[in-house]
Amino acid sequence: MAIILAIETSCDETAVAIVKNRNVLSGVVASQIPAHQVYGGVVPELASRQHLALINPCVAQALTESQRTWSEIDAVAATAAPGLVGSLMVGVTAAKTLAMLHAKPFLGIHHLEGHIYASYLSQPELMPPFLCLLVSGGHTSLIHVRGCGHYEQLGTTRDDAAGEAFDKVARLLGLGYPGGPAIDRAAQQGNPQAFALPEGRISLPEGGYHPYDSSFSGLKTAMLRLIQQLQAKSNGPLPVNDLAASFQETVGRSLAQKTIRCALDHGLTTIAIGGGVAANSRLRHHLQALAQEKDLKVYFPPLKLCTDNAAMIACAAAEHYDQGDRSSLTLGVQSRLPIQSVQQLYL
Repeated sequence: MAIILAIETSCDETAVAIVKNRNVLSGVVASQIPAHQVYGGVVPELASRQHLALINPCVAQALTESQRTWSEIDAVAATAAPGLVGSLMVGVTAAKTLAMLHAKPFLGIHHLEGHIYASYLSQPELMPPFLCLLVSGGHTSLIHVRGCGHYEQLGTTRDDAAGEAFDKVARLLGLGYPGGPAIDRAAQQGNPQAFALPEGRISLPEGGYHPYDSSFSGLKTAMLRLIQQLQAKSNGPLPVNDLAASFQETVGRSLAQKTIRCALDHGLTTIAIGGGVAANSRLRHHLQALAQEKDLKVYFPPLKLCTDNAAMIACAAAEHYDQGDRSSLTLGVQSRLPIQSVQQLYL
């Protein structure tokens, strides 16, 4: 059973973990949220500088917590794509350096594949094939997981990812950054039926709608116009909790319906959820209810594994390592790389 030290620096979390197959021996996450909150979103150059300052202490802490030495580590992995180029370069360069210094193989890992493997960490019995709904700040995808490194994207978003929509609507409501947790907290005190909002649908040239793709730009615009109308009618405070609850309800219901339909259409009886938006309470509610109705299994990773972390990267790396995959020390980072092209990361 391979023991992998992995580094995740694709965006604004500096994370290092050591995993033995599907068992987490240590997991360190240094959040940059306070540094970026003042700007209302992630500042790429600031993120890169934060990674540089935090990476070595995180590696040292992960080794200490795992009670493992370098002689026991089988390989070093890092997220190589997709993500912020500067941030990715910090992690990949650190991982390559450690691999060379300690004479270990190096593996570059696809960030979205890591989110798929987050469910493996909490559900050891989970095995392909299954459908993964991957919802985060940069991605909203429905992925048919056929096996390690073998994926088919069945649905995507045509504009903003779900996480981006949460961030932008939270800004409209004055709830701050990051938007997902802020909207979820406000929604707990609101009425999800207070406002009727449109679910984004993608029209097809031949008529009808794409059953699995999503669009959040229309919903975001509808929220903006609704807020403007409410402000024009009254000088009082906005019903922020009701607005947050109505928005969250619409997103959660729409994603759940598309996911269940996709699973049924492709004969998949198991669904795994990954990404930061997988922590959303209404998305979990709707998926669990619909899955139970259709006799499907649905797995959510624990909240700490929904956001970016290195344990999921290490778990994916362990399986690639076991099947003989290795990456070149000349491997570059990529801001974009379809998950179907994950094998490009290996020799």
